[in-house]
Amino acid sequence: MNTHSSAIQPAGWFSRAEAWLDDKGKGAWIVAMVLGFIVFWPIGLALLAYMLWSKKMMCSQKWRSSSRRPVTKESSGNSAFDAYRNETIRRLETEQQSFQAFLGRLRDARDKAEFDQFMEERARQASNPEADEDGTGMSPTA
Repeated sequence: MNTHSSAIQPAGWFSRAEAWLDDKGKGAWIVAMVLGFIVFWPIGLALLAYMLWSKKMMCSQKWRSSSRRPVTKESSGNSAFDAYRNETIRRLETEQQSFQAFLGRLRDARDKAEFDQFMEERARQASNPEADEDGTGMSPTA
């Protein structure tokens, strides 16, 4: 028996299946889990528990870094393209900041409108002490 080949290949069928699914990615794990639920629900549940326990479904550092790559200042070798790229990145960053500020103003306006409505309802209730809780203006004894 060659000990070198057994060190390279996983020992059992479970280890081989796990390595195969890992090679295929998260989608393969999800498909295996769904098929497990279809075939026999405890299998799907066991796969789900295993994926959560082993953190198979967590965002890996590789995925995070590929989704938001830092802007590199390396030259492409073409000065016209580099200038265009830098200007585009600057413009997009400015637009993003403007949009974030716009969203902040929208949240502030919504909060102010909700607060003003609350204060109006409170003032209305204070001016009409016989109004009941549902705001109908009818006293409970009427």
